[in-house]
Amino acid sequence: MMKKMREADGHRASAFFRMRVVAEVLLMKENFAAIVLGGTGQVGGAAIAELLAIPECREVVMVTRKPVAAQPRVRNVVLDTGAPDFSERIAVLAREVLSQGPVSAVSCVGVGTGSRHWSEEQLRQLELGVVGAFARGCHNAGIVQFCLLSAVGSTAKSRIRYVRVMGMKEDTLRSIGFTRLAIFRPGVIVGNAHTPAWNVWLGRLLPGRFGNIEQEILGRSIAAEIALHSRETGEVILENAAMKRLAAQLDS
Repeated sequence: MMKKMREADGHRASAFFRMRVVAEVLLMKENFAAIVLGGTGQVGGAAIAELLAIPECREVVMVTRKPVAAQPRVRNVVLDTGAPDFSERIAVLAREVLSQGPVSAVSCVGVGTGSRHWSEEQLRQLELGVVGAFARGCHNAGIVQFCLLSAVGSTAKSRIRYVRVMGMKEDTLRSIGFTRLAIFRPGVIVGNAHTPAWNVWLGRLLPGRFGNIEQEILGRSIAAEIALHSRETGEVILENAAMKRLAAQLDS
């Protein structure tokens, strides 16, 4: 009797897995676009490259302060991120992109190791002010999925300034109310020009979420979240191991 029950459970699990794979394949066949803030940075560039590697990605809209080199399927929109109407301009842009089909929003804004040269007020202005305004504009336009680059261990209660500001940024995004909020918390990013060699060496010794993750994998995990999970709801926090599993879904 128990053997038959286990076999039945196994069949149900196998059927569920097959249904999920089919659903992911069907979702991948639907075209989508992404509006990206922070796309000129190292992680942002990796995410955009991975998005463009997906044929169903019809367009990547890069919001920048200065013009960037032209790329196929990339539209560059230059805006003053410090302007009082930045959020409203993002909303107008997002509505126009949404009129062509599904759109997800991505923020890869971050100063990383350079943060030690910034005051907390400057960090807040960028991470909470600019990213918050971008997110509110996207949400007001009707975008339901937002991917946020944060950092491992982020919490607004931390005594460490950078980690504290990252936690405050996460809380700011939570308060906006996206249907799907994916928070990416990488450890030591390998392959990033701003990551010191000694940090990568140390990352090999650190456990789990605090250790190394390849920048390419981080970028691919962001692309996978958009391509495969845009219809899911709720908040998901992705640390190193989860990002590696998510990135692998694009390879399967």
